[in-house]
Amino acid sequence: MSNFLKYFNNLIHYNYSCLIELCIQLSIIMLGKQLIQNNIFEIGIPKLKKLCRTLKDKERAPKEIVEQPGRRQQWHLDYDLEPFDGLTPEYMEMIIQFGFVSLFVASFPLAPLFALLNNVIEIRLDAKKFVTELRRPDAIRAKDIGIWYNILSGLGKFSVIINAFVISFTSDFIPRLVYQYMYSETGTMHGFINHTLSYFNVSNFKPGTVPSISSLGKDITFCRYKDYREPPWSTEPYQFSKQYWSVLAARLGFVILFQNLVITMSMLVAWVIPDVPKNISEQLKKEKTLLVDVFLNEEKEKLQLIQSLFSRDLTQEQQEELKVSDQTSLSGGYCYSGRNHGWMLCANIWPSSHHSLCLIGLNTHARRINI
Repeated sequence: MSNFLKYFNNLIHYNYSCLIELCIQLSIIMLGKQLIQNNIFEIGIPKLKKLCRTLKDKERAPKEIVEQPGRRQQWHLDYDLEPFDGLTPEYMEMIIQFGFVSLFVASFPLAPLFALLNNVIEIRLDAKKFVTELRRPDAIRAKDIGIWYNILSGLGKFSVIINAFVISFTSDFIPRLVYQYMYSETGTMHGFINHTLSYFNVSNFKPGTVPSISSLGKDITFCRYKDYREPPWSTEPYQFSKQYWSVLAARLGFVILFQNLVITMSMLVAWVIPDVPKNISEQLKKEKTLLVDVFLNEEKEKLQLIQSLFSRDLTQEQQEELKVSDQTSLSGGYCYSGRNHGWMLCANIWPSSHHSLCLIGLNTHARRINI
């Protein structure tokens, strides 16, 4: 019997998926590597580097440290800390963790729990590391997390496809549905096990691989194995049967349906829940409107100042014409053009200390006033 089991060892390994091995590997990675190893290294390595740097500084200048033990400034103390290398390692750790959780959650359902536990601990450890173990980083304004958002979005979409294939090809979920709705006479799961087993004629064993069956007490002509293949008495023995292609088509159809359904639901949820809350968006619009009003009021005050300065040099008729003249907005200023007397008033308004005014006439010389 042992030879018989050895012969079908590869076949059994092929049919029965390796989800157990994957589950064990993910548990070691999530619990051992990320929860224990990474957190210990994030605190231990900066402390060791700080200790080595302190010992080197004491060897180089021991007198200066002894003479001025309490007069060191904050930047001197920060210099003894580990340099800040950026947030790329932190983002990479989170991306890897998100990949394990989202891509293989069907194989290891406890992965989200371990990830939550790891992040709760790591938040406090990172806070202590950035405050006490690293130099103060330079503050840089950023709109969002940048390219990392696209990476997370791509992983999320790719994980839908991976989980669809895992559910479809590594479980009996689809074969059970196919048997229940296509092959079962009663519409139940009665006879499902017999449906998934194929026949093998023991006379077709290769020479030297025939198992010893004398201990069984009777002759065995056929044995059963888990697969969808034609029986040895058919015209195409041991070839894939129609049931195999039916199950394969159902599995591929489930992958397509699952992928489109999940992506559609995610897009619907993203549309229903906006990135910016409604009250905040209304406040932003109100703020923008107030800024426009303030800007227009400032421009009106500047134009009134310009008109008051030139009213002394213009005739009464030109002043009346200025009020009804054509106004054109220029880059950084305004121009008023007279309709009948062929003159133009230009005002260049800049945020600098001086503004320039120019009156251009057909019968007079151009005048410029700096204010």
